[in-house]
Amino acid sequence: MMSDAKITRVTPASYTIPTDAPESDGTLAWKETTIVIVHVEAAETCGLGYTYSDATNAALIADKLAPLLCGLSAFDIPAALLQMQRHVRNLGRDGLAATAMAAVDSALWDLKAKLLDLPLVRLLGQVRPAAEVYGSGGFTSYDNARLQSQLSGWIEKHGCRAVKMKVGEDAPRNRERVKAARAAIGDVSLFVDANGAFERKAALSFAEFCAGEGVTWFEEPVSSDDIAGLRLMRDRGPAGMDIAAGEYSYDLDTVRRTLECGAVDVQQVDATRCFGISGFLAAGALCEAHHTDLSGHCAPSLHRHPACAVTRLRNLEYFHDHVRIESMLFDGAAIAHDGVITPDLSRPGIGIELKQADAMRFAA
Repeated sequence: MMSDAKITRVTPASYTIPTDAPESDGTLAWKETTIVIVHVEAAETCGLGYTYSDATNAALIADKLAPLLCGLSAFDIPAALLQMQRHVRNLGRDGLAATAMAAVDSALWDLKAKLLDLPLVRLLGQVRPAAEVYGSGGFTSYDNARLQSQLSGWIEKHGCRAVKMKVGEDAPRNRERVKAARAAIGDVSLFVDANGAFERKAALSFAEFCAGEGVTWFEEPVSSDDIAGLRLMRDRGPAGMDIAAGEYSYDLDTVRRTLECGAVDVQQVDATRCFGISGFLAAGALCEAHHTDLSGHCAPSLHRHPACAVTRLRNLEYFHDHVRIESMLFDGAAIAHDGVITPDLSRPGIGIELKQADAMRFAA
């Protein structure tokens, strides 16, 4: 019986893709991105999940998580996630372990939907036909010309009604770059992301400047670990500017604490970090309970189905690196149009398949 489909194999692999130019934000610089992809098999059907993490995650999944799952029913995703959470207790549940579990959980959801021959959003229960996206990149390593070209490109090619840029390296240049961005995008909504680079008073000062340029979203003005600082920014920042944070939430307790403290106007969650699709849905329920909007962080091809199944969605991040990587590696990758991404209801599951030959060029 299909209801007795047992998991027979869990196969992880990692791929490292160079960036198309040097990239940096307010606190970090990088030249490559690693994606760890997991396939889970049952009843001659294969589910796919992934995370953006480190290549060592493939070994963690193969050695620690895969043996727990083989023999379990592919339909019992909560049981599988609980087994994994318990097993990594002494490794530390956050960070690498969390991203490993997230990739496996998403593969299980893809597998379950495929076994039922349903697009994932139909299995979850659809709230909206599409998810609004904002174009994201604008790295601090870019000169003004490249910054303007990329941001305006999100608008012209994909119809984005909002775009986001990185800030935080150099105070005078930050202000120059924000003005350059505004000049390039006209009246389109402008978001800034400091990745926690500022201390509280500097963040408040920069927020006041940004308000004058029509910035409506300030992401991680201070570290996400500084929940009191985020709350201060929300209370004392300019009217009309939302404070967003949460991409580094590796568990639901962190999401809950942020919401309970009233630290954000928009709670970000990343399904490649916070317990996969199961975690994203649970975070959506927490946001609904706290009357706070949810925003999906990066990985648009993974988020497009669950984003259309939660009630208080604000938007999804259409992030330059991940859009590029997912288009290279996945058949059926999410492509924004008219400012949204739409689940492909003609495909079962998440709707993507790995292009094996293309991926092998980047195998770790």
